Amino acid sequence: MKSMKSMRSMTSSRAGAVGLAAATLLTTALTVWLALALYDQREADQRRQDVLAAARQSALNFTSLDYRHYDRDSANVLAGATGDFKKQFAAQTGQLTDLVAENKSVSEGQVLEAGIVRSDEDSARVLVVADSKVTNTAVPQGEARTYRLQLDLVHKDGRWLTSDVEFVG
Repeated sequence: MKSMKSMRSMTSSRAGAVGLAAATLLTTALTVWLALALYDQREADQRRQDVLAAARQSALNFTSLDYRHYDRDSANVLAGATGDFKKQFAAQTGQLTDLVAENKSVSEGQVLEAGIVRSDEDSARVLVVADSKVTNTAVPQGEARTYRLQLDLVHKDGRWLTSDVEFVG
């Protein structure tokens, strides 16, 4: 017959083992949860950086056009565009080519600020403030212009593309 001391010792050992197992399980679950949360945060941060980079590039392409190589410049705008915006810009390219050539228009854009209004995994809205120096036959010395643009972007085929551009107040 086992002594009471021996039985208490065994019960205490089992309780300690169960407690250790529970603590290990809890620590493992917490570690997995934190790792997943960190992964989600990094993914969201990367998405925001990608959205801002695409919006900045799109705004820069849109505000930087030169009559001497308008075909290349308009192709850059179209390469970052999709949907109705791409269709509208492509439809106007012929007229714009003639207009910028006739006026010898050059616009040198510079993005000053960009901020995300909203975003999710598939779409985003970004406000961009850009300046450009515009020269043409009417203003050969150049004229500074400031643009406030609202860009809607969609994530398509692994890239963020501009689906709409609006000039805002």
